[in-house]
Amino acid sequence: MAVADGMEASGLVYLGYPLHAPGKPEKLRDEHLYGITTPMLFLQGTRDTFATPGILADVVARIGPNAVLQWVEGGDHSFAVAGKKRDADEVGASLAAPVAVFIAAQASSR
Repeated sequence: MAVADGMEASGLVYLGYPLHAPGKPEKLRDEHLYGITTPMLFLQGTRDTFATPGILADVVARIGPNAVLQWVEGGDHSFAVAGKKRDADEVGASLAAPVAVFIAAQASSR
């Protein structure tokens, strides 16, 4: 929201963007996203109750080419995957590679 209000940023990374409250996909938290021209990466679990996959995919498509959506298959809002016991360090490490690739791409395009 700060970037939408004019704060400068080279890129934005959303880890589990809370697009809507669980079970309330009719109340989207997306209006501020459409005016942002800063490159954006949305990393989202496919089981995240805060962002219905189809709705989030539509939002990202409407934002345009400066937004990228990458799914964490089976991940919930905390990126826990059912049937896979991982501590927070492992979960964080699993998100590091796509974030690093996004950051490097932004750095090389400057």
